[in-house]
Amino acid sequence: MNMLRFEHVSKRYPNGTVAVDDLDFEVAEGELVTLVGPSGCGKTTTMRLVNRLEEPTSGRILLGGEDIAGVDPVRLRRRIGYVIQQVGLFPHRTVLDNTATVPVLLGRGRKAARRRAAELLELVGLDPAVYGGRYPDQLSGGQRQRVGVARALAADPPVLLMDEPFGAVDPVVRERLQNEFLRLQREVRKTVLFVTHDIEEAVRLGDRIAVFGQGRIEQYDSPAAVLGAPATDYVASFVGSDRGLKRLSVTPVERGDLEQPPVVHLSDSMATAQERMRADGVRWAVVLDEDDVLHGWVSVAERSGTPSGTVAEHARRMEAWLPLGASLKNAFATMLQYDAGWIAVLDEDDRLLGVLTPTTLHEALRRSIDADTRSVERAEVELESVSGV
Repeated sequence: MNMLRFEHVSKRYPNGTVAVDDLDFEVAEGELVTLVGPSGCGKTTTMRLVNRLEEPTSGRILLGGEDIAGVDPVRLRRRIGYVIQQVGLFPHRTVLDNTATVPVLLGRGRKAARRRAAELLELVGLDPAVYGGRYPDQLSGGQRQRVGVARALAADPPVLLMDEPFGAVDPVVRERLQNEFLRLQREVRKTVLFVTHDIEEAVRLGDRIAVFGQGRIEQYDSPAAVLGAPATDYVASFVGSDRGLKRLSVTPVERGDLEQPPVVHLSDSMATAQERMRADGVRWAVVLDEDDVLHGWVSVAERSGTPSGTVAEHARRMEAWLPLGASLKNAFATMLQYDAGWIAVLDEDDRLLGVLTPTTLHEALRRSIDADTRSVERAEVELESVSGV
């Protein structure tokens, strides 16, 4: 179901300035769409059209199938959560009362509204017993942003508008807020329009990205498609020449990306394990327990002779591993962190599915880019070998 739809919407000011020009796109229910572009490109105006802080010159906007032009603006705004960069908390009200503002305006009893506010503060990672009685000037910038998000969610709105909400905090706090918001979105699944000028943030948060040029959307697609197959020279320039690296963060590790490594078990004798590795021409093997759960790894003896005992007595701890579905960026970072030539990939029960190597990581990225370019599934892409080049 489409929660939000723009139908040929334009906004022109009396002085002739065209803020947005013929926007025609839709946002599905529960989808997070990032609007990204340089300053003055129309992305914030687009957002303000949704809650009628701006009125379109032409076209119409549908919210849940209803033309918002026929809805009282005050009533409309109480149905739409709105989070801005500077938060806009009331300085004379406590955190709990700030969060309860909209439910009270909608007619909920004060006690019920405060109870709902406490639940939301806890949801955004602020203990209401600790923070509920504080005032905004007693909070850090990151904490104020969390309160702003909680307040926007307090009336359980179908749509959430976020205008560069994390832009005024330092990079470390910003990353934490992004992580917290992604966790929150997985729980509440709101329909979100999120304005940012930062392509990294847009890629990280968005289910889809609208890349704005001057008042127009140049490309509206998944983060992977925008990075892998820019629709225009403008989009390619905006996302940057390092878009291949950015794409690592939105490309998941899949089963087809994995190699099957040599495997031994804890109960195997070292003599048997050494013979098997030498016969296969490998210098290491993954060690599993009897339920095929990852335990560690073991290598071929460097010195002559065969170590005695079982594999369990010689296995080393495995640090370089990831769950299936983790991003290629996380895989690459793990390789670098542990100076590893391969990393283990596990299922949800910690069973080994295979290993990812630098070669297979590169091939996974190439398949992903090629799949978007050709509009096919990654599994359908056959890569030409570059060996010997």
